[in-house]
Amino acid sequence: MKGYVFHGPGQGAWEEVADPDLEAATDAIVRVDAVTICGTDLHILKGDVPEVRPGTVLGHEAVGEIVEVGGDVRSVRPGDRVLVSCITSCGRCRYCREAMYGQCRGGGGWILGHLINGTQAEYVRVPYADLSVHALPGSVSNEDAVLLADIFPTAYEVGVLNGRVRPGDTVVVVGVGPIGLAAIATARLFAPERVVAVDLAASRLEAARKLGAEAVADASEAPDQLIADLTDGLGADVVIEAVGMPETFELCTRMVRPGGHVANVGVHGKPATLHLEDLWIKNVTITTGLVDTHSTPTLLRMAAAGRLPTSQLVTHGFPLERMEEAYEVFAHAGETGALKVVLGGPQREVVPLPTA
Repeated sequence: MKGYVFHGPGQGAWEEVADPDLEAATDAIVRVDAVTICGTDLHILKGDVPEVRPGTVLGHEAVGEIVEVGGDVRSVRPGDRVLVSCITSCGRCRYCREAMYGQCRGGGGWILGHLINGTQAEYVRVPYADLSVHALPGSVSNEDAVLLADIFPTAYEVGVLNGRVRPGDTVVVVGVGPIGLAAIATARLFAPERVVAVDLAASRLEAARKLGAEAVADASEAPDQLIADLTDGLGADVVIEAVGMPETFELCTRMVRPGGHVANVGVHGKPATLHLEDLWIKNVTITTGLVDTHSTPTLLRMAAAGRLPTSQLVTHGFPLERMEEAYEVFAHAGETGALKVVLGGPQREVVPLPTA
């Protein structure tokens, strides 16, 4: 088969790789029908995630069809159309029993495209399939479903839930790429008074408006002053960092009110200064986190009911074999206007196999 292989910082290629095989009785092999590229993949290519070894197939989000399962897999079978979660769960360790699947100690967590071969390929092996794939309703398209593998659970859990968004809050989202836009969409489920989007790209700020941001601010034009003006000098109740840069993290800590929350979602490749000389007295809560995907079943039900604006985030589509072009388009989003790129062919109807 072919897959997108990481060969070291700045080096990746769509090339021939070995077909995946079942390695454990809990594995499943999935034919990839739709896959997307994450900002984390760009961080890997920059060398910001040294755990990823050269030779690894990247990607941790996909929709596809089960083609083979191990003898211990009970919840899915060949022919089932499934969402492949970005997080793998053993289901037995302490963290999995506490629904902290991202911290799984039993061989799961974020492993696809990180510690083992990932989803940006024609086929992928998924460990612990019973807990790590989700059967998809026919009403949810591949293009919509693939956004529920990572960006919507990440934005919702690490941004909105960790940030404790409540009715009447002022919520600021710094960085309105796909994760930031998903944070805006899911924050609005909690009826905040206002959501403010901060970014450098005018196209992304416009997308934020369409998803419900009441105000937008250019990151280069003192957005902290705008927040002060909007809140009578109090500051934002919740600030969600969705960039992963020292400057944006420090901006978030300047915009939050005393007693407020800063929810860091961005992947950081460099140290950021924590100004405790200013923050120690403010009762500020700062959270970090890797998504656990415990919310995926809920988000899937909401998508099936038409309650999530998933399709609005997809700006570009490619066949799988144009993976390298898709990476270029996504990596240069400032010039291309890319939000989320989806690769794969048209959705095929999956006919359930007859029961034995």
